[in-house]
Amino acid sequence: MKKLAAFLILVVLTILFFIPLFPIISFTETKTNNPQMYYIDLRKDAPFQIRFTHSIHRTDVLESYEVEDGKIKMISMEYEDVAIGMPAHAEEGQKLTYEDGKYKLYSNKMVENFVLYVGDINMDLFFYYGGREYNLKKTLHRGSSYMVEAKRVSFYEKLKGVRIVHGEY
Repeated sequence: MKKLAAFLILVVLTILFFIPLFPIISFTETKTNNPQMYYIDLRKDAPFQIRFTHSIHRTDVLESYEVEDGKIKMISMEYEDVAIGMPAHAEEGQKLTYEDGKYKLYSNKMVENFVLYVGDINMDLFFYYGGREYNLKKTLHRGSSYMVEAKRVSFYEKLKGVRIVHGEY
């Protein structure tokens, strides 16, 4: 009887080890044979932001997102210049405003994932979530691109990945 109980406990623990229970935002390397997954733990479906300094304009861009049902919803993008690489008009389902010297593009577009390119330049790239600031350039490799997605992973997958550490803001 003790052997059966020990066996059942082992089976349950093994199953729990591989069931995707942990919500994360993952950053998975693209264009590589052995992609590494980096992640930030999510406590709930909540908003997050990505702030970067535009390499040409040298001004900050602030993108705001929400996680809903395992998908990423772009809420807004705020920037100062509509020259190279920044939208000068709203597309269908979007709204563009200009106030206090800043453009703000509103959207409700849902995506499964998006690609984030980490430039090999000395410009800011920060991720904000839950009152914490994550300097992505300290963890992610410069000159690489990453698929960003909200998903659930198993304890085993978390052990294989790299947790991105934070500072307070």
